[in-house]
Amino acid sequence: MLTWDEEVKPSSQNTTAGGSQHNHAAAVPSAFEQPALQTVASASAAQVAAAQPSASAAPYQRVNAADKRIINAKTDVNQLVPFKYKWAWEKYLATCANHWMPQEVNMTRDIALWKDPNGLTEDERRIVKRNLGFFVTADSLAANNIVLGTYRHITAPECRQFLLRQAFEEAIHTHAYQYIVESLGLDEGEIFNAYNEVKSIRDKDEFLIPFIEAIMDPDFHTGTPENDQTLLKSLIVFACLMEGLFFYVGFTQILALGRQNKMTGAAEQYQYILRDESMHCNFGIDLINQLKLENPHLWTPEFKEEIKGLFQKAVELEYAYAEDTMPRGVLGLNASMFKSYLRYIANRRATQIGLEALFPNEENPFPWMSEMIDLKKERNFFETRVIEYQSGGALSWD
Repeated sequence: MLTWDEEVKPSSQNTTAGGSQHNHAAAVPSAFEQPALQTVASASAAQVAAAQPSASAAPYQRVNAADKRIINAKTDVNQLVPFKYKWAWEKYLATCANHWMPQEVNMTRDIALWKDPNGLTEDERRIVKRNLGFFVTADSLAANNIVLGTYRHITAPECRQFLLRQAFEEAIHTHAYQYIVESLGLDEGEIFNAYNEVKSIRDKDEFLIPFIEAIMDPDFHTGTPENDQTLLKSLIVFACLMEGLFFYVGFTQILALGRQNKMTGAAEQYQYILRDESMHCNFGIDLINQLKLENPHLWTPEFKEEIKGLFQKAVELEYAYAEDTMPRGVLGLNASMFKSYLRYIANRRATQIGLEALFPNEENPFPWMSEMIDLKKERNFFETRVIEYQSGGALSWD
């Protein structure tokens, strides 16, 4: 059974040498004069190809698993086997066994509730719209970061295989948010432009975008300590802070609605997305720890201090988002409860990558969130439909 603790720590098998333990609209600032997604998507196919590791750079020889490296490998990136990073392959198989599509979820009850003038309070409607405003572009940013940045710098084919599946899942998540927006008949212009127009959302994206652009630059190549640290920093930001922290206020809010039998279709999709993002976060942390194991010279005291600063800034940004989305208490929640929660999560992410806890003695005020990651059920948590979570019974959670 997959528990909260399992979600926030690397798998035990990854301790070998082959896989280490691893509301108000605001004026658009200059960083957003060109929409972020257009900026990220501007890299041409030729630029991406130019940065690909070359299989013909050295005389031909069969791949030896021991020669594989997370970055800067000399081995052929096109040869998946022999495996060195078996943990990455197993995580890839696990994600494939959890396939789902948004249109499988019945949104009838959500539509009726949303159209009912007395169905939801204004505070509850604000939560839904703010959530969608952030998430409709957040997963596109994550996908662009993988496809145009991270993927071309990772030289372990097993890890690349997971990244391909992860990119597809980010597309599914974007599809899910679009499906909810369309189902509820929301103003698409308002929702999809929230990352330009809502300060609490824009601030989070402005924090993330430089870490995409740094490794997406066609002139950026790993192979020097400085550039390798730039890539490592980007991996940490996206695994630990974006997928591992920035998503959790929104997840908690929508799943809390579902627990009160409201917006159950949307909550069901968020549950699946939470499951996927938990796997992405776990993989990213294992990738980070393996990269550190192979390149210990990158993990300097100065670098660690910089990472701690990023963690603290991310907590501040996500808490500001909590305050914006919940100006008053709602659903038995209030913004101040998230201060402890975000610090708790930040501590878990920090210790997972070898840093000390940044906010000592914080506890999880939402232990019920672990139920959302426990997926061994024949019936969905919100009981909107009977489903089979696993493809062909391929995966056991015991």
